[in-house]
Amino acid sequence: MKKLLFGIIFLALIGAFPIMTMAAVDVSVGISIPLPPLITFEAPPNVVVLPDTNSVYVAPGINVDLFFWNGFWWRPWEGRWYRSPYYDRGWVYYNSVPRFYYDVDPYWRGHYQNHNWHGHIWNYQPIPHSQLQQNWKSWQSSRYWDKKKTWAVQGYTPKPQQQRQVLRQQRQTLYQQKPEVQQHQQFQRQQKQEQQRQPQMQQHQPQRQQQNKGESHQQSQGHEGMGEEHRK
Repeated sequence: MKKLLFGIIFLALIGAFPIMTMAAVDVSVGISIPLPPLITFEAPPNVVVLPDTNSVYVAPGINVDLFFWNGFWWRPWEGRWYRSPYYDRGWVYYNSVPRFYYDVDPYWRGHYQNHNWHGHIWNYQPIPHSQLQQNWKSWQSSRYWDKKKTWAVQGYTPKPQQQRQVLRQQRQTLYQQKPEVQQHQQFQRQQKQEQQRQPQMQQHQPQRQQQNKGESHQQSQGHEGMGEEHRK
């Protein structure tokens, strides 16, 4: 009976240990890199393509920035970036700023509301979610919006590459000056320093173990010598 009771307790402990370990990992990850709050949609969002970008789409019907580019949905939150194949779930932390973002005009909402893109009438047409999913690859590979449609901006000529590069650098500087972005960059530096320290600590551990073994061996020899003197 005692053996049976001991076996039941032992199996229960084995079964509980992985669950406890996974819970600890989830809590740790949640504290270090929190996930953004979910966005509730009544229906899949329509998008518009942003001028002067390579097929970057935005959902203008919500009050937070939500982009679609290169097969993923992207959103910034508290100085961090997240992406997902879905617009309303599955967000994963992205350890960088997506390269499309510095092509995005930071005042695009005002241009959208006024139907005007830098002095030109912007005749954008909302793109349904289903149409976006079916066509985004071909539109992106053929550069459909800038070469054939000029992003539906009337009489508009795309900016030269050199001018776009200057704008990218300016927007990158402004973005990095945001307090929440600087705070996250400081966190990233601390994480990197911690990762660099860990291999160094692991390298020192075998040396310390060898030193401890040597000290233990010397102490044992000393004790043996004292024993011989005592016997004399």
